Amino acid sequence: MNQTNKPPIQIRKKSHAWTAWFIIIAGAGLLILLMAFSITKGAAEIPLSSVWDALFRFDEKNTQHLIIVDLRLPRVIASALVGAAFAVAGAIMQGVTRNPMADSGLMGLNAGAGFALSICFAFFPDLVYMQIILFSFLGAAFGAALVGGIASLRRGGATPIRLVLAGAAVSALLAALSQGIALYFGVAQDMMFWTAGGVAGSNWEQIRIMAPWILGALLGAIAIARSVSLLSLGEDVAKGLGLNTTVGSVLCFLIVLILAGASVSVVGAVGFVGLIIPHLARYFVGVDYRWVIPSSAVLGALLMVLADLGARTLNPPFETPIGALIGLVGVPFFLYLVHKQRMAL
Repeated sequence: MNQTNKPPIQIRKKSHAWTAWFIIIAGAGLLILLMAFSITKGAAEIPLSSVWDALFRFDEKNTQHLIIVDLRLPRVIASALVGAAFAVAGAIMQGVTRNPMADSGLMGLNAGAGFALSICFAFFPDLVYMQIILFSFLGAAFGAALVGGIASLRRGGATPIRLVLAGAAVSALLAALSQGIALYFGVAQDMMFWTAGGVAGSNWEQIRIMAPWILGALLGAIAIARSVSLLSLGEDVAKGLGLNTTVGSVLCFLIVLILAGASVSVVGAVGFVGLIIPHLARYFVGVDYRWVIPSSAVLGALLMVLADLGARTLNPPFETPIGALIGLVGVPFFLYLVHKQRMAL
């Protein structure tokens, strides 16, 4: 490790600590307000005062209190956790691989976790949720290994464009296999929710199990943020600054697997959160991942809660797939990044 506990001077010069603190504090406050507002919206309109009463003076005979506590509160909490997880996973992947288009959805992790879920539903229908999460971790690792392996086959190694192309091919393959398994074994109805993506089915049992994983991984991401900053400068530079790049990369990979796997097990393969948010965070706070990672967590949670609110209110009483809503922003942003990469070549 570096003798000082600070990132290199070129990273510190491009960082905006005060902006980062503003995003983290103001964003957290805005997130709480948005979550409270989101709870009031849905098929049944509920006044904000009822939300307060349900949280602090819960009456089990009050229908509105039951809707708030049993249905809407778990889904907004799940939205915030999953949004933060996808965003931080994307930030770490972009930093470690130095690939601005890295995202758990584009790099095969989400599709791998979805493939593992289809196997769970088809062959192990009696698994408890904790075991399903572990399968998601393995599936995400499988998807990432396939993408990395295929992208590295050609001379020159895994360039950003090759990783994205390999990720698209592997994601399409795993999605097709997942759908084939779902149709052949008659579990397509069970898989529909994870294919479309959404937090409508979130419940307290899922949150009780996934929250420690996601919160622990987010804290781990903040703890290794300095290593991500050094790795973003390149492996040789990171080694020169005293970082054990092998240990650093493995830790980053494990944290990304936990964040992506746990998130997909709840909401399905929702893409583009991990692509958009880290770019937005770096635009505001610079390239120091000590600020990029916590800022991404807050902004990712905001985006996902906002998308869930839109999913419930755009076409009531029907739900719009949350993945489709985020895709409306994510696809143009992805095309912009591809164009930017081509111009840089």
